[in-house]
Amino acid sequence: MVRPVVDRREPLTNDEIARYSRHLIIPDVGIEGQERLKASKVLLVGTGGLGSPLALYLAAAGVGTIGIVDNDVVDASNLQRQVIHTTSMIGRPKVESARHAILEINPNVTVEVHETYLTSENALEIVEPYDLVIDGTDNFPTRYLVNDACVLLGKPNVYGSIFRFEGQLSVFWADEGPCYRCMFPEPPPPGMVPNCAEGGVLGVIPGIIGSSQAIEGIKLLTGIGDPMIGRLGLYDALEQNWMYVKVNKDPDCPVCGDEPTVTQLIDYEDFCGMPAHDRVEEFETDVTLEILPSEYAEIADKPDVVLLDVRDPHEYEINRIPDAVLIPKDTLPSRLSELDETKEYVVHCKSGVRSLESTQLLRGAGFKARSMRGGITAYARQVDPSIPVY
Repeated sequence: MVRPVVDRREPLTNDEIARYSRHLIIPDVGIEGQERLKASKVLLVGTGGLGSPLALYLAAAGVGTIGIVDNDVVDASNLQRQVIHTTSMIGRPKVESARHAILEINPNVTVEVHETYLTSENALEIVEPYDLVIDGTDNFPTRYLVNDACVLLGKPNVYGSIFRFEGQLSVFWADEGPCYRCMFPEPPPPGMVPNCAEGGVLGVIPGIIGSSQAIEGIKLLTGIGDPMIGRLGLYDALEQNWMYVKVNKDPDCPVCGDEPTVTQLIDYEDFCGMPAHDRVEEFETDVTLEILPSEYAEIADKPDVVLLDVRDPHEYEINRIPDAVLIPKDTLPSRLSELDETKEYVVHCKSGVRSLESTQLLRGAGFKARSMRGGITAYARQVDPSIPVY
């Protein structure tokens, strides 16, 4: 048990006593715990798969102020897992959709909207007024940014991540234990770990992990139970199993260690070597390695140009660009002998991450190759709308 994050209390109205009655009759929560929740301010970074159950359950639980940070719009592909959004909200800002759903659940909640991406320039200003930050992001640059901002400001950070049938859960609070950098001092190489947009996720997994993050947040705000500080929970849905790993505080951690070297926020996209968002086509990369979908369309009929699809076979079944040759990225190193060094290769994947890495491999082996910027998703939207987008 650790000290409660919130040392304030705000009296409940008669209507709120009726609304939260099932909490009030739990001895560990009671009036005191509920009044701490009402007085608390929680920042949710992201209103996607994890942010959806987080926002709904924290609002229902009576957290007084919920801040939401997101700069994306609702897309049809979100609805398989982002249950805070509805079909009628497609095309609308996610923060607007989330705010509407939160107030429908609990009109007593104050919703503070930050319609922006969290960046090194704005993170400290956005995070500072809140008692607790809950990270619902799906990319490494923002995870490191959230971690470092929380350490510098002394805020707890409830961490969650999801991929396919798996999830992770922990609480990072440098005042009480390790931070995210203690566990992962360096990000993985670019392209090594695909995000949900590239690798997929079972729709209910963010519900499980996001709800678990909400539990950790409530425990921290009220001071009940034993928060996941110094522990990493690993969830496997196929085995329906949780495994727990101890995480130690690193005295040499560059941000929370005895002699920190990271004393201000840095360029996290540069640190991680990858974009902070799914929109890879908007990320600054080496243009000599890339080709726009429209540029490929102009040369597609040339006999010396080969379109190489490096996605997995099950993705190729979903959609494909005509005449593309399928060689999955993982098998490409062992299949270089199948390629013709006299040809020019245009490499594509779903959104441009795997294809960029594959292009660098091909160039290193002596082939002429460029990566299609934005992948088949950008090609479908910009060149051939008849191709379905997933």
